This record gives sequence, C-alpha cells and structure tokens, in this order.
Amino acid sequence: MIGAPDCDLCAAAKFTHWYFEDDLCWIADCEVCIVPMVVWKHHNPVPDAVDRAHMRAMLTKVADDRFGLDEWSFDDDMRQIPDHYHAHARDRDWFSKRQNRPLSRFTQIGGKRVER
Repeated sequence: MIGAPDCDLCAAAKFTHWYFEDDLCWIADCEVCIVPMVVWKHHNPVPDAVDRAHMRAMLTKVADDRFGLDEWSFDDDMRQIPDHYHAHARDRDWFSKRQNRPLSRFTQIGGKRVER
C-alpha cells in the first residue's frame, strides 16, 4: 500500500466486516454509514480509469449481494476524506437506516457478515 501516515483509509484497520481485498483495493463496511465502501490502496483522490472500473465492479458484486440488484446506488463523493479515493454503495434510505443498523465486526476477509 502506498499511504500517508495520518490517513485512516491508508491504515486500513480491520474493525468492521471486510468483504474483499486484492492488490488494488479493499471493501469493508464504512464505520460511519454502515454500508460497503471500496478503498483504493493508493493515497490519491483520482484513480486512473482502469483502477476505477475494477473498484466499481468489485463494489457492485458486494452491494448486489448485500442489498439486491438495483437496490443501491454508487456514491464516490468523498466528503470526510477527500484526499484518498473511496466510494460507498448506498441502499435506499441509508441515511435514516444507519441510526438503527448494527455495526458489523471483523472476523475474516469474505465470509459471512457478523453484526455486533
């Protein structure tokens, strides 16, 4: 990973459920939104088109499995961490649901999502 010392996304702490990881990116539940989030393993806000397409494809697989086909939207507006590329898969009404949605916990990469 090419990272920055004070970046939470570069630190990649395994706190919530991790759905996927490869040499380019990882996908885990966002601690704030409680939805799947893909994170590029480079501390940079602008991935090239090939990397972006790969990350979007991997997030699509995870989000379709978790929420269902056409039941979510892709959001790569990097509000809280604008200098490190990441994108969320947001289900319908995610904002109101996040208050009551239990946080997941890390057990392994892939496998069954376990809630706290």
